[in-house]
Amino acid sequence: MVDRLRELQYRTPDVEASAIVSVDGLIIASSLPGGVEEDRVSAMSAAMLSLGERIATELGRGFLDEVYIHGDEGYVLLMASGNEAVLTVLARGKAKLGLVLLEMRRAVGDLEELVG
Repeated sequence: MVDRLRELQYRTPDVEASAIVSVDGLIIASSLPGGVEEDRVSAMSAAMLSLGERIATELGRGFLDEVYIHGDEGYVLLMASGNEAVLTVLARGKAKLGLVLLEMRRAVGDLEELVG
């Protein structure tokens, strides 16, 4: 899984870090830079996924596909990976989001098989 996360970052230079997190908030695998706390990333990712799913459902938007947060320093992108995990990506502020999201979808397909 870590190799697949590193491949995502290699294919998309705008991706600075990535992790696959369980819906319970536990790190399954990560490729995070030093100084980024895995526990913090995993807990916040699970919370955002849960909140995003609730919002999408209650506002009649269907099943959640992705959540993204845009800050002045870049993006935090979350994409469900099956029913048990979420792919979290940190991307640069000038990232080409279409390319990042495309590569995330490809990675999610591969990771779903590994997560089971």
